[in-house]
Amino acid sequence: MVSKDTIRTAIGVIGNGTALVLFLSPVPTFVGIWKKRAVEQYSPIPYVATLLNCMMWVVYGLPVVHPHSMLVVTINGTGMLIQLSYVVLFILCSTGAVRRKVVLLFAAEVAFVVALAALVLSLAHTHERRSMVVGIVSVFFGTGMYAAPLSVMKMVIETKSVEYMPLFLSLASLANSICWTAYALIRFDVYITIPNGLGVLFALGQLVLYAMFYKNTQQIIEARKRKADHQQGTVMEVVTDATPPNNNGNTY
Repeated sequence: MVSKDTIRTAIGVIGNGTALVLFLSPVPTFVGIWKKRAVEQYSPIPYVATLLNCMMWVVYGLPVVHPHSMLVVTINGTGMLIQLSYVVLFILCSTGAVRRKVVLLFAAEVAFVVALAALVLSLAHTHERRSMVVGIVSVFFGTGMYAAPLSVMKMVIETKSVEYMPLFLSLASLANSICWTAYALIRFDVYITIPNGLGVLFALGQLVLYAMFYKNTQQIIEARKRKADHQQGTVMEVVTDATPPNNNGNTY
């Protein structure tokens, strides 16, 4: 008979895979930023926030804080490096106030995590207390990261279009949240359960909206395409009609 710990480890490995997909999803965006050497209107907040979330969960999963959480450390350590590369690229490709803002946010995050880790390790002398302090803070930031799609869901409801809510990312988010919720429930861990349980609800909400507005989205895109084709045809007609005749009465 397969033990609970074996099942938990297997689910955690799958969760690592789905989380990695989520962490790598912004790669095309940053390839474009690097090619243009400009961040344009992209916001650094999602990447800075995810970096902080990963750093907090790495601290939470350390053996001196919460033993037997190596899978938590490995995926969030990997995510931390990936998000750090995004933040560095953002700093390199931004200028002025935007660059200063990102640098200050990054410095503040590092200082906060280092200070929290130092205080917890020096003042809390049991795994339970260390797990509780770091876990509560991690739940706060983890819930914020999973709640980020609420703004996109609001836009979908207002526009009745899912054009800017990719189905693949919603499915990956659902799979990731389900895996880590199951991982936390097998050997109950309330601090991992809360943000990932909410992540399941938010991802399911996105899929419901996708099902509701998919057909309408296709109609909107098709109508926009027809309008663009019509406007292009009108412009060509105007240009043709405006071509002056030559001396023989013919157009050039």
